[in-house]
Amino acid sequence: MKKDPELESALSRNHRWIVNNQIKNIILRCPNQVAPMKYLQKKFKTLDLQGNALNWLKKYPCCFEVYLENDEYHCRLTKQMMHLVEEEESVKDMQEPVFVQKLAKLLMMSMDQRLNVVKINELKHSFGFPDDYVIRILPKYPDMFRLVNNGWRKSSMEIELLAWSPDLAVSAVEASAQKQGLEPCFSCSLPPTWVKSWQRFQEFNAIPYISPYSSPRGLEEGSKEMEKRTVGIVHELLSLTLWKKLSIVKLGHFKREFALPEKLNVLLLKHPGIFYVSNKYQIYTVLLRESYHGAELVDKDPLVIAKDKFGELMQDGLHEYNQRRRLINLEKKRKGVNFVRSHSRKNGSPEMSDQDDDSGDRLGGLFDPEERKRFYKVLFEDEDR
Repeated sequence: MKKDPELESALSRNHRWIVNNQIKNIILRCPNQVAPMKYLQKKFKTLDLQGNALNWLKKYPCCFEVYLENDEYHCRLTKQMMHLVEEEESVKDMQEPVFVQKLAKLLMMSMDQRLNVVKINELKHSFGFPDDYVIRILPKYPDMFRLVNNGWRKSSMEIELLAWSPDLAVSAVEASAQKQGLEPCFSCSLPPTWVKSWQRFQEFNAIPYISPYSSPRGLEEGSKEMEKRTVGIVHELLSLTLWKKLSIVKLGHFKREFALPEKLNVLLLKHPGIFYVSNKYQIYTVLLRESYHGAELVDKDPLVIAKDKFGELMQDGLHEYNQRRRLINLEKKRKGVNFVRSHSRKNGSPEMSDQDDDSGDRLGGLFDPEERKRFYKVLFEDEDR
């Protein structure tokens, strides 16, 4: 699939946010919400990060406070960060009815109206579910959900849907069509110059839409109708996520539950007008094209808006870190110039002219808009990988 720079940029920006969000959660789970640096360094391997944890955390001084105690470095969240954590929790409390609907929709799309808890946990953050959704949500809705464990093992625990809701069995495609008074169909987000792709899309779209909430039983495997239903399932799953994207590997863990094909990535690549598949960071990810305008989401979930403030705080911290490093480097250069001047006087060599020493002009660059953009851009670079 041809690379889309703007969608690739959206994935890059999201990557560092995900890493720092994981670090935040690790710190919050520590006693007194303080993590020893040695412990964080061990956890760095599980976050697929290389290098020094201390150096990484120092890049985000607005988010993480690093301090020395008993000859050992520790890390805690800053007051600004704790404020955002409280704000996010407040949004999650208000979003509880939305989580209930999402969970019900996931179960309604599954073959047996039940899903393994361990598998849901792999995608819970993609859907915005809180870590404790099982004990926070399920007990409040005993008429809708039931927790079953036939194998008496944690890995065999499942959530079962008890009540089917016709009002919820309406996909994003169907809801959009109802608003416009049209028949449900997929939209294509490709340039008009992609003639062959447009032709293939129109042929595919001519096949009647099959709701992801309808049973696939009776559909022949490998048929156009089964393909239509599979595209509808993936489209609906992506529509339920916060960032309208999912890991294809993790999505593949639900092949049996959602009757997905073995070669799911091949099927997704056949529909570039609907899905965008990226292999950034050696992880295959599928995005819903229609949900993005350039690198930005068209409609942001309230939880995404709250989480975006974390990203802004990261940017502020990184800008502060880079500004400080630049000033330190300028100071080193000045000291080097002064040393050369004093050495030149002693040896009778001509002094450097004021024109040769342009460090003052460079300092002014800190306040230049283009220079600030360069600092912010560092956030999206992959130098630490």
